[in-house]
Amino acid sequence: MEIAIMVGQLLLALSILVGLHELGHLLAARLFGMRVEQYFIGFPPKVVSIRRGETEYGLGAIPLGGFVKISGMIDESLDTDQMNQPPKPYEFRAKPAWQRLVVMMGGIIVNIITGITIFVALIYSLGSTYISTRDAKYGIVALEYGQQIGLKTGDRIVEINGKSFDNIAEVTSPDVLLGHNSYYTVERPNASGTLERVRVDVPNNMAERFSSKEAASQFIAPIFPFSVSEVQPGSPADKAGLKAGDRITSVNDQPTAFFHEVQQGIRANKGKVITLGIQRGNQSLTIRPMVSPEGTIGFFQKSELKETHVDYTFGEALSKGTKQAFGVIYDNIRGFGKIFKGEVSASKAISGPVGIAKMFGGVWDWTRFWSLAGLLSMALAFMNALPIPALDGGHATILLYEMISGRKPSDKFVEGAQRVGMVLLLGLMAYAFFIDIFLK
Repeated sequence: MEIAIMVGQLLLALSILVGLHELGHLLAARLFGMRVEQYFIGFPPKVVSIRRGETEYGLGAIPLGGFVKISGMIDESLDTDQMNQPPKPYEFRAKPAWQRLVVMMGGIIVNIITGITIFVALIYSLGSTYISTRDAKYGIVALEYGQQIGLKTGDRIVEINGKSFDNIAEVTSPDVLLGHNSYYTVERPNASGTLERVRVDVPNNMAERFSSKEAASQFIAPIFPFSVSEVQPGSPADKAGLKAGDRITSVNDQPTAFFHEVQQGIRANKGKVITLGIQRGNQSLTIRPMVSPEGTIGFFQKSELKETHVDYTFGEALSKGTKQAFGVIYDNIRGFGKIFKGEVSASKAISGPVGIAKMFGGVWDWTRFWSLAGLLSMALAFMNALPIPALDGGHATILLYEMISGRKPSDKFVEGAQRVGMVLLLGLMAYAFFIDIFLK
């Protein structure tokens, strides 16, 4: 069921974004009097279609893209029959270069508008909820990747690249992971018990280590006191008598004040019966659950760290949402830069449909869905803008050459470039599938 939900969310998001992208081309073409022959979401074979006027609207069986076929244009269909005839007034090739450029940029523009709209709507409707550095007063738990770069459990990260910050989520922001020579300043107790400031450098290939959700969860976590929020029915914790609202005060007679201490104590006793001290209201109790082979007993925790919530006016949301949307494009550029510099391997940085589906998760969450849809919309705009033949950016590059030089490339050249671009894109898609299936 989880796989079906992942795939369903991916297909819905792609259908919306691709549909809007191709609609951008269609509307721009019609604005300049061009004939649009087909508008399809998905690639052939055709599943269903309907004709309205001069345009056939339909769905293709391969839901990983879409296309608009404009009369007199050499596109991914490589249908060049029309090109052997004299140009007709309603054809793409008969229009001025600047109009053709607007048509080619129409999809990218709509994707950018869509991404900005999604981010602005999310920020305006939901605001921002986060844990501030002043409230994360107990420090951090340094997990596997955090320990590898020199962080220690109990550290308090007080500066990023020499500057103070408020939201602890900024510790793993793109500015840090995709930056160059980033570093943390931490406060750490020394041998005498006094606090000293220590610099912890962030490796330039840190983004590679965050290429999966599992890896990202093995960096750091805030230290927090907690209570039990929910007990899974039928779990060892349930059978032993653990209740929502309980506080776990010890594991095998070792006092525990924070969640990571309880978690470590439970995981150290896989497959064994443990003794948990429980505070329930004014009662002190003891229970003895059996730890599963995976190192769990079946409960969910509620952090008692204070959360800060901020609501934004529409003007503030518009500013922040626009900045966040274009930040996706900037992060993609920086990511490509790290690949070209050899700081991050392409196999770690690139995700195909399988990897993207995993990002949506196996539970339908509309906030996460729209957040990822906004990210994908901006990423699609960026990818389509690349000057690769067969992509919108490739067409735009040829048109810009025509506008600047005053010379129009031959149809044969454009057709050849289109074929080369299609081979490159199909190869990239196959590579992305290979990475998703065999390397991640």
